Amino acid sequence: MSGLHRLFVALAALLIAVSTAAAAADLPAPWVELAANGELSVRAVVAPGSTCPSISADGVTLVVNRRGAPDINFPIEICEARAPTAATRLTVGGVAVPTLPAMARRIVVIGDTGCRLEGKAIQDCGNQTAWPFATIAARAAAQRPELVIHLGDYYYRISACPVGRAGCAGSPHGDNWPSWRADFFDPAAPLLAAAPWIMVRGNHELCRRGGHGWFRLLDPYPRRADCLDRTDPYWLSAAGLALLVLDSADADDYLAPPDKVAAYAAQLAPLLAAAPPHAWMLTHRPVWGLSSGPFAGLTVNLTEQMAIRGQIPANLDLVLSGHLHDFLAYEFGPDRPAQLIVGDGGASLYDVESPVSAEIDGMPVRRGLALKRFGYFVMERSENGWDGTLYAVDDTILARCRLAGREIDCR
Repeated sequence: MSGLHRLFVALAALLIAVSTAAAAADLPAPWVELAANGELSVRAVVAPGSTCPSISADGVTLVVNRRGAPDINFPIEICEARAPTAATRLTVGGVAVPTLPAMARRIVVIGDTGCRLEGKAIQDCGNQTAWPFATIAARAAAQRPELVIHLGDYYYRISACPVGRAGCAGSPHGDNWPSWRADFFDPAAPLLAAAPWIMVRGNHELCRRGGHGWFRLLDPYPRRADCLDRTDPYWLSAAGLALLVLDSADADDYLAPPDKVAAYAAQLAPLLAAAPPHAWMLTHRPVWGLSSGPFAGLTVNLTEQMAIRGQIPANLDLVLSGHLHDFLAYEFGPDRPAQLIVGDGGASLYDVESPVSAEIDGMPVRRGLALKRFGYFVMERSENGWDGTLYAVDDTILARCRLAGREIDCR
């Protein structure tokens, strides 16, 4: 080994050691999410080489696995154990973490929560008015949810804060642990501690953006070494809910490439055919939505619309999505599921297009609402369906909704 080679090896080891020491300080608390196979995935962040904490379900010690080896971008390790959804007590290192009730009666829904640093689209991450996700998470946790659904786009800090921009000065960027921690784990901490989560993948978790962090940290499947832009959809039957979770991260909004349409159609066909009554589909990109700004007049998502055409079961009541950075609700009547979009969790908001007299994918919007305000959505089970409340950052009530079958009335 040459002297120069030894120098590079030593420098790399030093960088990893420094990154490890920084990453190990005040690590996030453990959390619980629903795995793709329907089990509960209990996860904890530890420093590299550290012993994974003991994880138990109803007094039984569980097998704990590690989700990949640490590297220079992620100088931490994720310890994971799988538990039955029926578990009534879960502990990590002897400390209780949230469990899932047999029947969830209060659900918090959020989406598009990261702080946008991408090219000329710059958000002031250090200003809680400009980027209010930490406040939203704390307010939502105070609602005492029994389940949290995140509709995707956790990671937004793609490029560096511009020189001289005080509002985001010092922000990390790139698909690495400091960015994921700043964008998601630190601000989400009180809500992660409040209830189990369903993690839906967004287009910001594509491999060219935050995909490596997604698969290491949040992906509901067992850890994989490679990065894929499309993973298999799956059914969740838990907490009195029937949820079809679709990874639509790679579905083109304004084009319908035949290969992608065919791939998504093939994925969805057997699952949609098995839809139980009053099912919901969770997908980051809305199947039916109105674009705004430079794309005003266009509708999304053409790939999903083509893939699902002719396959929509009568049992599918609702499509729940993010991606458009606002709160949007569309009811089409008995022949199509309602579409609800909750993309107002912290990323820069979009202008909104009124759904009045709008037509999406050949069907008029019978009733709808569009609001450009940061916030979060709480769904509470009722006798006839669900009652929803849209809260602003300061907990002001912005809208109330009623969902019964395919009817959604927000006002």
